Amino acid sequence: MRARAGARLAGVAMVLIHVGCGLVAAAPETTPRPPLERGAELVLTEVTKVSAATVALTVPAPQVRPHIRPVSAQIIAAAARPVDLAPVAPGETLRPMMRTPEFEQQVLFGRAKRRRGSVCGDIDIQGEEAGDIPGKLRGCGARDAVRVRSVSGVTLSRPALMTCETAKALNKWVSRDVETAFGRSNRVVQLRVAAGYSCRTRNNRPGAKISEHGRGRAIDISGFTLESGTTVSVLKGWRDRSTRKALQRMWKTACGPFRTVLGPDADIYHRDHFHLDVARHRSGRYCR
Repeated sequence: MRARAGARLAGVAMVLIHVGCGLVAAAPETTPRPPLERGAELVLTEVTKVSAATVALTVPAPQVRPHIRPVSAQIIAAAARPVDLAPVAPGETLRPMMRTPEFEQQVLFGRAKRRRGSVCGDIDIQGEEAGDIPGKLRGCGARDAVRVRSVSGVTLSRPALMTCETAKALNKWVSRDVETAFGRSNRVVQLRVAAGYSCRTRNNRPGAKISEHGRGRAIDISGFTLESGTTVSVLKGWRDRSTRKALQRMWKTACGPFRTVLGPDADIYHRDHFHLDVARHRSGRYCR
């Protein structure tokens, strides 16, 4: 009897132990929150403020409705206009007239004519080829020279013999700076040529070096004729208040396409014209 009672008690004890172990091993439904450390309350408060500010920035502010403009006198006049009155402006844009075949042929013929009269491979330089020019003095002469009549629509007072390098420099200067120097309403239409190719020494002084005129690399301009018919000379215009700034601007801008530019302030030999040439200098451009 005692043995059976002891076995029963042992079984009950084993069941209780098993149930107790199961209760200890079971996980809680929620994890308890650990206590905050010192200073954590302040950090949490700052984070909450920053989050609130971010939310406030992301939410767009309500847009203010603009004030209605007062009714203008033009709107009132348009509203009071009779309905049967003809409109002031056309209801639709008129289509431009087509160019006639005769006009197109005239344009093409003019362009072809200009191309036939162009030299140096530039349609804006009009003239004729002159070939090689022999020199009477040693050092004179020009190869593949051209006789230029006009550049960029601006005529020369007389055809000037020069190299293509000189002609291109002259064309660049005229088209960019000379043509509108006195205003767009009174353009330059002609250049007064004082000298082109000439086999001589510098300033015609005996024993001096050969001038760039003797190599076809220089041209002298003594004046400018305008659309109004007025001719502005370098001699008088350089001192005249009404034309001085335009002439000084042209003299200054020539020092770019040309490598040598001499004007009235250079010396007594150039007081009445601009000397322009494309000679190369070791020290760079020479402009006085």
